[in-house]
Amino acid sequence: MKLKLGIFGYPLSHSISPAFQQAALDELNLDVTYEAWEVRPSDLKSRIEELRNPGYLGANVTIPHKESAMDLVDDLDPLAEKIGSLNTIVNRNGKLFGYNTDAAGLLKALNSTGAFDPNGAQVLIVGAGGAARAAVCALLDLNIAGLVIANRTVDRAIVLQKYFDSNIEVLAIGIDDPRLSEYIKKSRLIINCTSMGMKNGPAEHLSPLGESLIPEESLVCDMVYNPPMTPLLTEAVKSGAFIVGGLPMLIYQGASAFELWTNVTPPISVMFTAAENALEGNQ
Repeated sequence: MKLKLGIFGYPLSHSISPAFQQAALDELNLDVTYEAWEVRPSDLKSRIEELRNPGYLGANVTIPHKESAMDLVDDLDPLAEKIGSLNTIVNRNGKLFGYNTDAAGLLKALNSTGAFDPNGAQVLIVGAGGAARAAVCALLDLNIAGLVIANRTVDRAIVLQKYFDSNIEVLAIGIDDPRLSEYIKKSRLIINCTSMGMKNGPAEHLSPLGESLIPEESLVCDMVYNPPMTPLLTEAVKSGAFIVGGLPMLIYQGASAFELWTNVTPPISVMFTAAENALEGNQ
């Protein structure tokens, strides 16, 4: 019997997860299909219940279901509980387990560049949504010196500032706060956790930060993966910064999910090639 995997989200036309996950499954000759399951919020509960059937290994979960899905599984991994959202569900004999692999995916993406030493580093995060929450959780486990969360709505940044219990100093400010430029100049790592710069998005051609603000030899990470070279990354290159796009994080979080479903290490290079080809096809 061919087993099933897939991704729950709404909408899902932008997702390239089916392309790189299926490529990895095929490379390992696993008799499994990975599909895109566009699911409205009102239908999420019934669709997740289907995952209990023996024909399903599990699923990925993306926007806007990452938080609501937490109440629909039987058991939550401590990290998913800490972050407050899940992105992976595993079916083990009809019991559903929820995981969050976003934080691990981000750290692997940062480590892949070799350009970021967390020890004593100041970090700036732009955004205060679910992606930012995973980033903050991951970074607070490192030996960073301090973290600034800049968001258009200051109240949301304050909520995230207070969400995690940590000895590391965390500051929440508005994206238009005049102090922001000084915090940026001191930052060794800058992460965009917003959709700004995303292809076909409302702010497709905009960057959250300009070239003049980005420190030379800092590391700038953009979680947006389409286009591969976002306006922010373009500005960062001009400033002499190192960059990492959103694709490595997407692949590494997907690889961690793949291992949870199959107990097999996926071929990362195959996943990258398939993802890059999928992005080229979407241009």
